[in-house]
Parts: sequence; C-alpha cells; structure tokens
Amino acid sequence: MPSVPGAPRGYSVVHQAMNIPSYEPAAALEFFQAGGEVENIPAGRTIFREDRRGRRVLLQRDKMYLLLKGRVSLTAGAQEIRAVKAGEIFGEMAALANVPRSATAVAKTPCRVIALDPRQFRKALGKKPAFALMLMKVMVTRLREAVARLKAGGPLRGDDAPQESAVFNPGLLSDMVRGLCDDAPVKFMRNQAILEEGQLGTRMYAVLEGRVAVTIGGAVVDRIGPGGVLGELALIDQSPRLASAVAEDNVTLQPINRNAFIALVQLDPDLGAALLTALAERLRYLTGRLK
Repeated sequence: MPSVPGAPRGYSVVHQAMNIPSYEPAAALEFFQAGGEVENIPAGRTIFREDRRGRRVLLQRDKMYLLLKGRVSLTAGAQEIRAVKAGEIFGEMAALANVPRSATAVAKTPCRVIALDPRQFRKALGKKPAFALMLMKVMVTRLREAVARLKAGGPLRGDDAPQESAVFNPGLLSDMVRGLCDDAPVKFMRNQAILEEGQLGTRMYAVLEGRVAVTIGGAVVDRIGPGGVLGELALIDQSPRLASAVAEDNVTLQPINRNAFIALVQLDPDLGAALLTALAERLRYLTGRLK
C-alpha cells in the first residue's frame, strides 16, 4: 500500500483497529485515498457542529472523515460521546443519510484527515466497491446493538414505521443483474412469509413489485416498496436475521448474492451509495426510538 503523509507509524489492521468487529483500517485508508486528499486541521478547530434543527452549515455535514493522525472529540450537548483515534472513520452517518449532525467534532490535537464529499465517495466506490460491504458491517453492528436495546426495553410499537425510499430502479435492475448471478426473481403471495427473524440467509432481496412489511418482535418497523431492499445483512455475515418480512400484497423479489452486489456497485457506484443511505436511515430511525 502506498504511504500517506501523516499516517501513523505502524499503521496496520492490528495496531489501529476500531473497536468494531470486521472494521479494517487498511482497507478504509485505501478507499479514502481513492477519492479524497489529505487535509491538516489545527488543534482546537471545529470540524463540524451538532445541528439538531437541520440547518446546513457550509455543506460540512455532507462529508465523512478518516482520521490519519491526532485525536478528535465527538460531543453531544456538553458530553463527550466518543474520542476518535487514528485509523477510525467519523461523520459517516450524517453524510450518508443527509441529515443534521448528531454531534460536534473538534480536533483535540493537530490532526490529519481525508474527507470525502458525496461526489468523492461515489468515485471511491467505483474504484473500491468491496468497501461498501465493510461500511455496511460497521452500521450493521450498530443496528444489532440498537435492536437489542429496543427489545430489552419491552414490546416494540410499529405504528410509526416509515416507508423506505427506493434504492434500485426496478425497471433496470433485472437487466443489470442478468449475467452477474444465476438467481431468478422469486414471487410471494399476499401474507406469505419471506424472511423469518433468527433464520440464516445468504442473499439480500430487491423488491421489483409489491410491498413488504418488515417486523421485529412482531412490530412493523419498515415498509418496503418497489426499488427497496431487505435482508442486506446476509451479504455481510451468516448471523441470524434481525427481522422478519411478510408480503403485504403479491410481491416479486430479485435475490442478489455478495459477488453480484460488488459487481453492481462497481458498475453503478450510485447504487452502492443509495443502499448505504437506506441502511443509515434505518439505523437512524431505530436509534431515534431509543431516545
């Protein structure tokens, strides 16, 4: 791997690993190198500010960062919620979901970072499509934690479940998938179970027709229409599914395996970015229910 000015000595997966399973700082470095440039930030500078009212401040909320050197403090209100160390990514949730920052980031020491705006992020995805899976791993770890905390708090209510935005263009997806995997579209009748909480899976599904209700503990937490996706956690590991899914009407789904997903992201980086955005919005919705 080429060296980066300001990267810490001994920069490696073992030495700089985040406290999140499956995160690989070396892969993150290669990804950020593919789309961004190194920036120096003096000690004491605010990198971005918490903005609970949704005001856009110099478009800074659109960037995510990889810290190469130094220490960054993330605070919500007057409380520090995390200290970012060299090799870690921060600011990705607001950048992906296009929502206000949930924290303020301040350089506690002189820092070097690589920042990616949405255009640069998509450029990097085209060069390093497998990174989409790694970033999904980071968010899925947080999803699992959020779901566990929600279940520990008692029965879930599903009366405010959102309608997930489309990730794929259903009309183009079949043509894109053809040749990338051998899975044909599958059909489900109204009220038929598609996925079951706790079951193992190897594929995610894109909705071509119909509508799917996603439930956790029997409560509806998502409604997914044409262009939306479900079961994407199966692309990452063989852990039990976090949620169940049932057809709300007659449904046609396109299965997508891991290799096909990586190929799709390489062909169309916007697709990978859209899937990460959908996952970030789902995580934001579930963590918002914990407040």
